[in-house]
Amino acid sequence: MAIFSFNDSKSMAKWDGFTLKWYESLFENERIMSALYYTVIIAVVSSVIATIIGTISAIGIHKMRKGGFKKILLNVNYLPILNPDVVTGVSLMTLFVFMNMEFGFNTMLISHVVFNIPYVILSVLPKLKQLPPNLEEAAMDLGATPFYALRKVIIPQIKPGIISGLLIAFTMSIDDFVISFFTAGNGVSNLSIEIYSMTRRGIRPEINALSTIMFVVVLVLLILSNKSSKKEETI
Repeated sequence: MAIFSFNDSKSMAKWDGFTLKWYESLFENERIMSALYYTVIIAVVSSVIATIIGTISAIGIHKMRKGGFKKILLNVNYLPILNPDVVTGVSLMTLFVFMNMEFGFNTMLISHVVFNIPYVILSVLPKLKQLPPNLEEAAMDLGATPFYALRKVIIPQIKPGIISGLLIAFTMSIDDFVISFFTAGNGVSNLSIEIYSMTRRGIRPEINALSTIMFVVVLVLLILSNKSSKKEETI
């Protein structure tokens, strides 16, 4: 895809010469740019909201006494992950219809938050289980308030799990098609829906250019992240 994003021909079967016109056409294509905008905005907002709710929920579940209700909550948390996406998508669509909600940005955002929360919980819970059992009590014995102990003691200790959950939620939101397809409305479309709509008349070369740009951005971020982590290890 990266190679043929510079191909002068629309066909991926032959090479007609080097060109940058598909990159120029990409930024002039309002439908693709609008889909990219909604994809990024929904992914960022839904992952942040899901991370906040998921982290709070994971702490609450972790602090519950071992018993049937805790197991029930954990099993309920597994359901959105084990269910096929089409089941989750149809269920959310039916719920929005029942609530007379207008399909659009809000319904898609709520849907992404809903299916992202379980992944955040499953990312944070293992880090909570690794903590000493009386860590927050020790902090409060030293004069910290419960909120201060949570903010300054617990959250820094489980920060890797929170970041992992955030990244998983962001990736799942970017990648989602089925649930978005059932919960999107008129005028709101993400990249997966837009690409699906192109399959009937052929994928436009602008998608190759967009995929190349996204690949390069992710690659650069990974390189910078690895370099920063290596610097912290040396320090």
